[in-house]
Amino acid sequence: MPAVRAYVGLGSNLDDPERQITRALTELTKLPHTRFIKHSSLYLSAPLGPAGQPDYVNAVALLETALSAKELLKQLLEIEHRHGRIRTGKQWGPRTLDLDLLLYGDLRYADPSLTVPHPRLHERAFVLYPLAELDPELHIPGKGALQELFKHCPKQKLTPLPISL
Repeated sequence: MPAVRAYVGLGSNLDDPERQITRALTELTKLPHTRFIKHSSLYLSAPLGPAGQPDYVNAVALLETALSAKELLKQLLEIEHRHGRIRTGKQWGPRTLDLDLLLYGDLRYADPSLTVPHPRLHERAFVLYPLAELDPELHIPGKGALQELFKHCPKQKLTPLPISL
């Protein structure tokens, strides 16, 4: 299988979120049949969902992989598990680590376990800004040009953070 460019969203708001993200970025460099290309800055953002949660630290990583989208998702879930992520089925709750497969080449796909592009990518400033940092000319399959998506994205305060890997 030829290599595909994949974008992975990272988020954490528990157990030293900056450390969780930097550790996860390091683990992404070790994925089989995958080349880690680069990552965005880290951003601090207010949580979506229930009030009373700590703020999130978010980033996006760009990979080139020969893994299928499903195989890559499996690897991402394994990294989450190693970071203490327990999936309860509840959306929007606090978490040690959340890894989302945002884009997988030009693939448009949906089944109960995976949807790419990520179905809410265009609604999240904490995803769009890091994506734009990595590739300002990016085109989102089925959604359009990244720069156009900013016009309709709900406003969210993002604070860039220094990164220490």
